[in-house]
Amino acid sequence: MNDKTITIKDIALKAKVSAGTVDRVLHKRGKVAPKVEEKILRILKEMEYEPNIIARALSSKKKYKVAVLIPDESYDSYWFAPKAGIKKSLKELKQFGLEVKFYFFDPYTASSFVDKAKEVSLDNPDGIILTPIFHREVLPFFESWKKSEIPFVLFNTEISDFEPLSYIGQDSYQSGYLAGKLIHYGLSEPCTILLAHFDEETSNAAHLEKKELGFKNYFSQNNLQQYDILKAEITRPNYASFVGQMDNIFENNPNIKGVFVTTSKSFEIASYLNQKHIHDVNIIGYDLLAKNLHYLKNNTISFLINQNPKGQGFWSLKLLTDKLIFNKEVPLLKYLPLDIITKENVNYFIEEDLESA
Repeated sequence: MNDKTITIKDIALKAKVSAGTVDRVLHKRGKVAPKVEEKILRILKEMEYEPNIIARALSSKKKYKVAVLIPDESYDSYWFAPKAGIKKSLKELKQFGLEVKFYFFDPYTASSFVDKAKEVSLDNPDGIILTPIFHREVLPFFESWKKSEIPFVLFNTEISDFEPLSYIGQDSYQSGYLAGKLIHYGLSEPCTILLAHFDEETSNAAHLEKKELGFKNYFSQNNLQQYDILKAEITRPNYASFVGQMDNIFENNPNIKGVFVTTSKSFEIASYLNQKHIHDVNIIGYDLLAKNLHYLKNNTISFLINQNPKGQGFWSLKLLTDKLIFNKEVPLLKYLPLDIITKENVNYFIEEDLESA
């Protein structure tokens, strides 16, 4: 057929059958004699026929409802970026009948997550995107969605218990290991390193446990026993409570020379250290939030690891659509790069993000 696009009519002509018969074989509907079906399948293979999936999706009037279950950005500005990524992806895909509905929950209250997850289940969407930050609470929903054959994609927090369609985000263990390596670069003598979790029940947050394990393993696997790692789960119900917790930690551990913040809240530690005029502590944190960038640029934060939350949102909808609409195979894992951000290169990442907006 040279380079011509092969059509159903071409297949029918070669097989000496009607186009309708070829269509029934392709879509496995209606009865076709076994010998005829075998002949058509052989010709399809010989002629390397590829259906025009995009044209078919455009001509279809089917609507696909996707539920997005994510934290409300009013509680934590980090969540603005994945929502923006999903909306950017939707602009490219809504022509195929895609509809997205957001369900926002309080990221600091498990009951809020459960309530919104119940709403998602009642609405019976064709697919679900979520960040499962409450491990125990999400598992029953995974089981229910599996039984209902609703594909779901996870981002930011990887949980493999019920085999989601795909996970998009960083390898949390390697991310923590990298943070250990970065913080070690700035330490010249034995000291204490603070590993700080913010406003999270770590035992119910799988991604933070993996970051912690990776961080600690960097030091143990490299025989760096001279560094004492102090773990702290910090809450911030109000500013006075936060300052009290930090005063207690630093007064009782005056040899702290490094802080690893496992969430996007490294600016909280940086602000505290600036106010206390403590300038000899290296801080490693996550994400290009405006407050984090301020302290990165004034050298209070040494490094930020970019988790690319906008990309996480974008790829979540893209992969779910590949499965729902185009029936493509999608990767079980799509790990995004571990970008190391410094004062010197941060503008390149900010400009790149603006260009992709």
